[in-house]
Amino acid sequence: MQLGLPEIAIIAVVIILLFGIGRIGKVGGELGKGIREFRTAIREDETRAGGAKEAQSNQSA
Repeated sequence: MQLGLPEIAIIAVVIILLFGIGRIGKVGGELGKGIREFRTAIREDETRAGGAKEAQSNQSA
């Protein structure tokens, strides 16, 4: 099932009616901030995991 232009327009109108124009911008900004923080946390976890693996391999050698 694909969404066409009329369906997307209807969804957009409903969202605007529910939240209002100003709130949509705020929600978008908060969503972007959340995604950035999530990506940063993933990178930090990968860095820590990589450092732990290197430390283990150095100890066993």
